[in-house]
Amino acid sequence: MKKTVSVKVYNTQGEEVSTLKLDGTIFDADFHDQCVFDAVQVEQANSRQATAKTKVRSEVRGGGRKPWRQKGTGRARAGSTRSPIWVGGGTVFGPTGTQNYKLSQNKKEYAIAKRSVLAQTVRENRLILLDSLVLEHKKTKELVAVLDALHVGSKVLLVVDQIDENLFASGRNLSWVKIVDVTNVSVFDVLNCETLLATVPAITKLEEVL
Repeated sequence: MKKTVSVKVYNTQGEEVSTLKLDGTIFDADFHDQCVFDAVQVEQANSRQATAKTKVRSEVRGGGRKPWRQKGTGRARAGSTRSPIWVGGGTVFGPTGTQNYKLSQNKKEYAIAKRSVLAQTVRENRLILLDSLVLEHKKTKELVAVLDALHVGSKVLLVVDQIDENLFASGRNLSWVKIVDVTNVSVFDVLNCETLLATVPAITKLEEVL
């Protein structure tokens, strides 16, 4: 017999309307520390931008004239004031702007990591299911009213099957709410949120993918 986990389903007024049985192999899975650690490391590394850049001696402005003659001054010979050993000179082994921080993890391990964190939200009572979420207007207060009715705190990860224009416009002003569709649910986001708020269609699609 297939193992299931029962989770309450609410409407936008915060009223319990039904109960949904979720797949136990996903939402009651064991927590695999190493897979979760690797998944978070991969996600953060792959979102890193290689924007750091320093100038080598050929890129530093000036330094074209030889500072002094080669011999007879008693000082060490020097060909340019932009030499790396001079203050204001170029950098020898600095970042070039082409650094590659990309990491990878195989699909099976990433799926295990995602199951682990989703199951953790159920065990910690951080998962709230909505029967549907359709906003009539592009108003932040309309979305806030729904969140207040459900008594969710800060750091909310809102997962929907598809982000429409009204929902996007209503949620972009809320710094403590992150709205993603099913295809963009990350392990880090689930770990980092205090409440995982998902619609029934979204959680059903997530089950199909995992």
